[in-house]
Amino acid sequence: MSLLLLTFGSCRKYLEVNQNPNIAQNATPELLLPSAQVQIASALGVDLQINGSIWAQHWTQSTNASQYRYLEQYLPVASNYDRVWGLLYNGALADLRQLDRTAAQQNRRQYIAISKLLQAYTFQLLTDGFGDIPFTEALRGGQDGGGITSPKFDPQAVVYDGIIALIDSGLTIIDESDPVHPGNDDIIYQGDMHLWRKFGNTLKLRVHLRLSEVNPGKAQAGIAQLEGAEFIEEGESAQVNFISTPGNQNPLYSEISGLNFTQNLVASATSTDTMKANDDWRRFIFYTLVGGDVVGLRQGNFTATSAGSLSAPSAAVGAQAANEESATAPVKLLSSYESYFLQAEAVARNWLTGDDRALFERGIYASFREYEGIIESFEYVLRDSLNGEEDIFIMSTDYAAYRYINGDTITGTVFGDTVIQSPSFYWGQYPEGGSLEQKLEHIITQKWFSMNGNQGFEAWTEWRRTGFPRFFQVSANSQIGSTMPVRFLYPNTEATRNLNFPGQTSITTKVWWDTQ
Repeated sequence: MSLLLLTFGSCRKYLEVNQNPNIAQNATPELLLPSAQVQIASALGVDLQINGSIWAQHWTQSTNASQYRYLEQYLPVASNYDRVWGLLYNGALADLRQLDRTAAQQNRRQYIAISKLLQAYTFQLLTDGFGDIPFTEALRGGQDGGGITSPKFDPQAVVYDGIIALIDSGLTIIDESDPVHPGNDDIIYQGDMHLWRKFGNTLKLRVHLRLSEVNPGKAQAGIAQLEGAEFIEEGESAQVNFISTPGNQNPLYSEISGLNFTQNLVASATSTDTMKANDDWRRFIFYTLVGGDVVGLRQGNFTATSAGSLSAPSAAVGAQAANEESATAPVKLLSSYESYFLQAEAVARNWLTGDDRALFERGIYASFREYEGIIESFEYVLRDSLNGEEDIFIMSTDYAAYRYINGDTITGTVFGDTVIQSPSFYWGQYPEGGSLEQKLEHIITQKWFSMNGNQGFEAWTEWRRTGFPRFFQVSANSQIGSTMPVRFLYPNTEATRNLNFPGQTSITTKVWWDTQ
């Protein structure tokens, strides 16, 4: 995956709802493709990441700042969603639609294939966040599109049908032998069409599993088409990488720098307490240390007067204000561990053939290995309780994952001549003989652990679909009672400009596929 070499600001205004003002309308595919990918990463890495990670209870608002209190109070306003809507519609999707036209004129079919897949990905982000959205009439403001400047809002079921059609179209076009394909202008996969095929298959699996509760028959039928398909594996996560040069930095870190490097975000105790109870070494990846471990704040308790020192999200996820290494954190679209957990769920439901336990465990290993090197910078101490002597060694990434799943069968805790081996931990133990609900709870909860700080919007979305994890807490400063947010508000820009705007919704009104 290449480094990002394009400069785009994270905050921009969109005056025309059917045209990206940042790209010339005669732009080449080599410019349109990376532009669209950056727009997706900007939306996914800032607004969707912050909103998702707070409502997924990975992060919470610091007691020493106030930037995101409205999210913890469950009191967002429509204008909070102007930017993400603009980045995805007027930025990414406008670029991708233009890419379709330009690449078709030049017979560059692999650009079209990637465009179709990324359009499907982007529309899923939008409909999962907002529900019914413009789809069939979206981005048709030009004369060739019928001059539709107020597109209608399509039901979410219609949007999902369109998303599936886009994926199928993209997969059909992919030709790995086609010599005309992107190179480094594809900042996700550098034009590797085999990896794009895996991306399309994995996205199709995600899209169909989203229908598991609202239309299981359709979900199963769609997943059956993927039997024997290849999916994203370790080392193949779809992500946009960044460098430390200003203008090319992780978009969340750029946001933080624009807020005078204020550490607004801190660890949520919902996450840290569960990870510590399971001795999950990923807590050292996702959070900073306080007194030798991680310390979280009760969700939404930003008015606490005696919280003490709290862990911040780490530089590995781009959210540590005091660490400039945050600038190089990638933004992940589809990760290898998400791919394994998606497959594990499909197999557990008997919608794909395979070994669900093995896929579940591969997902855990992939999650640990995605950040290889961070765990191995920590020392592991064993102390003899009789004479007080200590042995110190460096924890390996694979052993940290192994002991989480299987228990410590090698070192244990030493008491004189007796070795007391550590047990495996609850969330690492797949309930192979359990019910489907027990299996799904482990798979989705484990996915939630893995997505900490790096796929926050998807973690929140999966909680809405399945109800897992079960241990979320209502924000301590909720202003809407004991319910929790299950959708975004439509943006103010759409309410004031689109004559077909259907009216504002409530953040407690479930989207179509959310039947929990």
